[in-house]
Amino acid sequence: MRNADLYVSPDLLAEYREVPEQLRSSGKVTADQRLALVSGIAAFVAEARVVVPTRPVSLCRDPEDDMVLECCRAARASFLITGDRDLLDLATRVASVAGLRRLVILAPRAFVERTLSRGARKR
Repeated sequence: MRNADLYVSPDLLAEYREVPEQLRSSGKVTADQRLALVSGIAAFVAEARVVVPTRPVSLCRDPEDDMVLECCRAARASFLITGDRDLLDLATRVASVAGLRRLVILAPRAFVERTLSRGARKR
C-alpha cells in the first residue's frame, strides 16, 4: 500500500484544539488521557496538508460533521476513514454530491480489510 495523504481544514484544526480540553473539563478523560490525545492529534496534524473549503456541504444528520465532508471535497479525497456513525451512514449518499462522487467512506476496520484484500489480489 502506498502512503496516504492526510488533509485537514481550518475548521477541523479549531475543533482539534477545542475538543481535548472540553473532554477533560467535563470529566470524560483524565489529564493524562488529554495529553495523550493532544499528542496523537499533533502527530496527525504534523503530517497533514491544510485545505480551505470554498463550498459548503449540508448533508450530514449532525451539521457539525459537514465540515469533514467539506474538507474531503476541497482535498478531492478518495477515502474518508471514520468511526463516526453519522458520516458512515452517508456512504451511499455522497455519490450524488458534486465533488464527493468518488469519496468512499469506511470504518477503520473496513479500510484495513479492503486494503489487505487488494494487496492479496495483486500478488
